[in-house]
Amino acid sequence: MSAPAPGPVRLGVTWWGHASTTVELGGVRVALDPLLAGRLVHLRRRTPLPPADAALADVVLVSHLHLDHCHLPSLRRFAADVPVVVPRGGERLLADLGDRLLGVGPGETHRVGGVDVEVLAATHDGRRHPWARERPPALGFRVTGPATGATSGATSGATAPAPASFWFPGDTGLREDMREVAPVDLALAPVGGWGPSLGEEHMDPDEAAEAVRRVGARWAVPVHWGTFWPVGLERVDRATHHRLFVTPGRRFADALARAGSARPVLASPAERIVL
Repeated sequence: MSAPAPGPVRLGVTWWGHASTTVELGGVRVALDPLLAGRLVHLRRRTPLPPADAALADVVLVSHLHLDHCHLPSLRRFAADVPVVVPRGGERLLADLGDRLLGVGPGETHRVGGVDVEVLAATHDGRRHPWARERPPALGFRVTGPATGATSGATSGATAPAPASFWFPGDTGLREDMREVAPVDLALAPVGGWGPSLGEEHMDPDEAAEAVRRVGARWAVPVHWGTFWPVGLERVDRATHHRLFVTPGRRFADALARAGSARPVLASPAERIVL
């Protein structure tokens, strides 16, 4: 069985780098796209390796099958009783994880691991690689945690706080249907990448801020930046490294401030933040 979370809270977040994040919802830990390695093909981690507790969770959500989001060695580090939600069509790739796999598609809602998971569409190539036969969709998620009791010290009859919620769009371009996603407490917004370009299937900091505005959130943490970078590219293209690796978090925070929407939270890797 997985170990208990340290001091269960209504809403907490730990960013491990890249898209890998653990969100705590009323004591339930939701791990997103875990990539806990120091190197991946030509990419090298430029932040400290996540500690062992990065592989503690009650449910794991995988947005798509690309190597930097569906990393098999990292997924195998989670306890054998932890359910893993994957895009439908990706089950064969992950067959060694056993019957804890749950394949899902856009438009569905599932109760898994103690939370409600609304599955969203994403504008991104969901295949494992460009030559793969299987074409599972790329996904986003809106997740609602369990109901919590009245806050400590509340008077008798006080209304209990609403369950905490978060939105993680996965890798995607900006979408009109983001306006249809119900507002959340926390948005995890991908804002950068590992170069040499982002393309139309990722969001830059300004697009990510607009996505958060469309959904509506109290807090927003920028992810998918400042972690991995191709070996050698920094030396030959410093401008791209600065634009896609160094500055996306701050530029996202500035764009949110201009929009007057969510409050930005610039997390350091492995920092647990209680909101």
